[in-house]
Amino acid sequence: MPLLEVEHLHARYDFAPILRGVSFNLDAGEIVSIFGRNGAGKTTTLRTIMGWLRPVEGRIAFDGEAIGGWSPDRIFRRGIAFIPEDRRIFATLSVEENLMLGLFSRRQSGAEQRRALDRVLGLFPRLHERRRQLGKTLSGGEQQMLAIGRALIGAPRLLLVDEPSEGLAPIIVGEIFEALARMRDEGIALLLVEQNVRRAAAISTSCYVMEKGQIIAQGAPADVLTDEAIRQRLSV
Repeated sequence: MPLLEVEHLHARYDFAPILRGVSFNLDAGEIVSIFGRNGAGKTTTLRTIMGWLRPVEGRIAFDGEAIGGWSPDRIFRRGIAFIPEDRRIFATLSVEENLMLGLFSRRQSGAEQRRALDRVLGLFPRLHERRRQLGKTLSGGEQQMLAIGRALIGAPRLLLVDEPSEGLAPIIVGEIFEALARMRDEGIALLLVEQNVRRAAAISTSCYVMEKGQIIAQGAPADVLTDEAIRQRLSV
């Protein structure tokens, strides 16, 4: 049974349809990337899975349980975490305080919380160095690491990641993707929306290409990205 099943998903903003019958699966411990031009429906797909937008039609199931229409906090407690493109860190809280917010719905002892914090700080040494700094003092790359770390600290089984490399320097992009690959190796599944197709394809098990709210291609990245028409659509 797939960890995540999305079947014939339709979603819209007000009266404007965005998703038109999107279907895909994701298994535990794999990275699946969604590629497409701006406005293709990629972010809307993540938001609908996370409960930020209610589906009009279709089915979303996580570990065999239908979750379409659930509230975001209930979906989070079920084991899915979302890292939005705008990161949404708390500027006036320290790095450590931001991270600890990721544990708000977990009933853990102080020792368990400390182990979870140490794990994230070990994954991102830059955050360990800056753990007393306020969120607003961090660079864009460090804020992205903080957003990922805050989602990761709650031990999700699935991470939804929206454009993690957007606006970042190449060296930071490399660190971000190395961290995502390590999460995959630890058994965490990731659904990744990313414009940096080459970077994302290098760590992905499979990929889907979206256009106008529909899936137009799917398969292993090496196969999908050899299609010249797809390469032109994605500007690869």
